[in-house]
Amino acid sequence: MRADWDGHLWGTDIHVIPVRDTPSGATFRIKVQPRAKKNTLTGEIGDALKVALTAPPLEGRANEACVAFFAELLNVSRSSITIAAGETSRNKLIRVSGLSAAEVGAKLRDALA
Repeated sequence: MRADWDGHLWGTDIHVIPVRDTPSGATFRIKVQPRAKKNTLTGEIGDALKVALTAPPLEGRANEACVAFFAELLNVSRSSITIAAGETSRNKLIRVSGLSAAEVGAKLRDALA
């Protein structure tokens, strides 16, 4: 795996969205599709991951499902995942504490493979 000049991680043939290191954790962008048939990564759109969640976008349920989904996917506790921006939007910025951008990028690449 290598990172190009703008932070994109490259595997053998899978391009993964930019994951950046910040003082409070690694961050990446997602676009959520609520009320889906199952919780899953469905691909990429621009510099964001497309995420399908079964929860509706009511009373924070989709946000809770999003945190739980990424905690399980990245094998970290729920408290390590926060929605840093976009709580009321389909476009969100996810922050992962305890992992580097390279570790998060590798796990996301594996999940998309």
